[in-house]
Amino acid sequence: MENNELAYYDKIKNWDFSMIRVEEENLTNWDMYKILNKCANEDSTILDLGTGGGEKVINEFPKVAKILGTDFSCEMIKTANQNLKKSGKNNIEFKVMNNLNMNTPDNYFDIVVARHTCISAEQIFKTLKHNGKLILRGVDKLDCWQLKRLFSKGQAFNDVKPISQIDYENIMDAGFKNVELVPIYIREFYKTKEDLLALLLKTPILDDFSEQRLNNGFRKKELDIEKLDSYIKENTYEKGILLRRMYYGIVADKG
Repeated sequence: MENNELAYYDKIKNWDFSMIRVEEENLTNWDMYKILNKCANEDSTILDLGTGGGEKVINEFPKVAKILGTDFSCEMIKTANQNLKKSGKNNIEFKVMNNLNMNTPDNYFDIVVARHTCISAEQIFKTLKHNGKLILRGVDKLDCWQLKRLFSKGQAFNDVKPISQIDYENIMDAGFKNVELVPIYIREFYKTKEDLLALLLKTPILDDFSEQRLNNGFRKKELDIEKLDSYIKENTYEKGILLRRMYYGIVADKG
């Protein structure tokens, strides 16, 4: 399963969606970057898990003493280092690391950020300083559920538990305090079919990833364009083609 995911992300290489034309409506008052900016100061050390091509770290993270961004894809980290060189920032480092086999120092980071990636709550707890904070944003099972049901597949489609519940339970069990779980509802309106298709080809929304590592593993399949056209016909509005997103946010303290 891990090898299949690694091959997928090595092929994608980055998460820069700037060329996709989409308008977003956030229905939930929860913003990872506002929380991060409120928690951080100029002396903070931050670990970013699932950093991808580093775009968010470079453009959205606050100015702090040090940021380490990690990803288990070598190709993603190559892209991140290229983006870092263009940015001219000197307080950021990117390196390859498996989130489930972390090699970061114990009691070192003030804040750990995890975005749309698998985690080991116990290892995050270990690498955080006392009174450190975990800020997590994930993609939940019911994300794009209408589209997943139409295709009868997709990320976490066959999982018994929602991904949010799995992460919440694991974070609690690791010893974190003041654990808050917030469902995040977002409407995205894609300008054209090509914009929506670009998203679906660049993300695993309709691919058979499972957070519970089911035996069927990951199988990359071509999209059924007729089904996609059917979805577009039923979900086109004045603003564009609607995609209903469901994420979740978790904030927790290492007491």
